[in-house]
Amino acid sequence: MGPGLSWAELTAIADNGLPGGSTTDPHSRLLLLLPAFGDAAVPDDAVDRLTAALRARTRVEEPERLAATLLEHQGQWGPARWTTAEDGYLINDGGYSYRNPANRFAWSTAHLAQISTALTP
Repeated sequence: MGPGLSWAELTAIADNGLPGGSTTDPHSRLLLLLPAFGDAAVPDDAVDRLTAALRARTRVEEPERLAATLLEHQGQWGPARWTTAEDGYLINDGGYSYRNPANRFAWSTAHLAQISTALTP
């Protein structure tokens, strides 16, 4: 189900360096969490950031081309538009996302607020 992370949340988690999980390496964290990502508003430097991670942690022959493709297609659910709800937490319009309040299976307002607070860059 997803997407679950905006680009800002993904990079904040990758960069936080807090222990817990399999690695504190920003490149590894970015690549491990990339499947949860979906964001229609990807910043201009996203290809460079993902290319650096692919270069550092894979042996892909054309990391910049792969990075551009991954950011363009964004997995099985594609990009989502992220907005801030009235209560200040992030939500999206993903048809399969727990963070889309319009979905019948969406998380509760309280849970959405907790998740957004935990992931705020």
